[in-house]
Amino acid sequence: MSLKTVENTTSYRSASSSPWSWSITRRLTFLYTLSALGMLVISAVFLYWVLVSNLEREDNQFLAAKIQVLRVILRERPDKQEALEEEVKWEGASFQFAKYYARILDEEGRTQIETPGMDNILVSSLFPAPISFIQTPEKGTKWRSNDGRPYLLMAAWAGLGHSRGNQRLVQVALNVSHENALIAEYRRKLAVVLSLGILFSAAVGVAVARKGMRPLEEITKTAQRITVTQLHERITPARWPRELAALATAFDDMLNRLEDSFTRLSQFSADLAHELRTPINNLMGEAEVALSRTRAPNEYRQVLESSLEEYARLSRMVESLLFLARAESTETRIERSLFNGRKEMEAVREFYDALAEEQGVEVICQGNAPLRADQILFRQALSNLLSNALQYTPRSGKIILSIKQTEDEFVEVAVSDTGFGIDPEHLPKLFDRFYRVDPARSRKTSGTGLGLAIVRSIMKLHGGSVAIQSEPAKGTIVSLRFPPTGLSLTSKMTEL
Repeated sequence: MSLKTVENTTSYRSASSSPWSWSITRRLTFLYTLSALGMLVISAVFLYWVLVSNLEREDNQFLAAKIQVLRVILRERPDKQEALEEEVKWEGASFQFAKYYARILDEEGRTQIETPGMDNILVSSLFPAPISFIQTPEKGTKWRSNDGRPYLLMAAWAGLGHSRGNQRLVQVALNVSHENALIAEYRRKLAVVLSLGILFSAAVGVAVARKGMRPLEEITKTAQRITVTQLHERITPARWPRELAALATAFDDMLNRLEDSFTRLSQFSADLAHELRTPINNLMGEAEVALSRTRAPNEYRQVLESSLEEYARLSRMVESLLFLARAESTETRIERSLFNGRKEMEAVREFYDALAEEQGVEVICQGNAPLRADQILFRQALSNLLSNALQYTPRSGKIILSIKQTEDEFVEVAVSDTGFGIDPEHLPKLFDRFYRVDPARSRKTSGTGLGLAIVRSIMKLHGGSVAIQSEPAKGTIVSLRFPPTGLSLTSKMTEL
């Protein structure tokens, strides 16, 4: 393996490992898992915070309630030592999961009564500064012993009897080891839930992404089945999601255009081969007959003259095809100029006067309007239409060339005749290349079947349009619509 190949392979692998080069399925899975992880983490943090806050609030409320009970006992029954001992010494022992401690000291700091064993664990100096007897305790202080046990401490003054002169210091504490163990267990369960949630969301993300991408896979398979001989394949977007239905519709429209273009191209190739075969066969036949035996110079001259007609026909066909090819190029530009449309029509009519007189057809020009277009191309389009009209208009017929400006400021040029007319089924195909309504009659008139196709290309170059109306035995009207010139009719005619 060459060094360049190794470098290319390495760069490809590094690009493939980048998140920007991941497949859509992989990206959707990653984003879905990431969003699910975010929601799980936020939910877990919130639930953890709620649990910890509730436990702390309950512990603080418990100690505050105990202080209030001791205050009531000291105030209402200061001489009832039994009630005080029951509350201080034996109340804490009744709790199964949380150890509660209480101590009462006099104003000088001497212990009056306390929960058994409290002095060995919680000395009085560890407690926070007490609040006054008129204040309500709210939040205690956390403290951890040497053996790692956590405690919540709270202290407050209490009045002895109804006299405010004598006070007692109340210190209460709560062993919150059980709550901490509960919180630790909750954290472990949250970690397990998060891990399982990530795995589950990743699996669901893969399944959802693959199911969501299934239409694209089917579109890809359909596109892979499309070949030159299978252009009829379609995606049928009716059963796809709305976003992909638009893509499928656009793809089917593209296939329709491609199939139509390919059909036209195939037909054009067949027609072109047919059109070229006839004059070439004529030339070959005449040459073979001329060479079959020795002939007089006049006979050879006749053969050359006949061949020259076929050469001219081939030359016109090639020139027409080259013009159509250039007209369809996006880089083709035309030179527009402002000129008198009636004068150009008169010039084209004069060119065909001799032919019209020979066929006994009257050609008339009507109307007047300025026109901004390519003067040479305008003459060519009008000449093609007039030539067709002369071919299919019988003797004593009439051809009218008219020009006018419409209400929307377009310039309309029309060529109407009183000829044989065209059946309705032929009208949509008249502007196709090599299409003839009557091929036999067209061959007699030396037509190539490209005249109307050239007219349509000329109008496309000008940004205009061409339309045809015809009725059998009544005649045909071909209309050319040129875009507005941008000037008023009076100013344009004055300028010309």
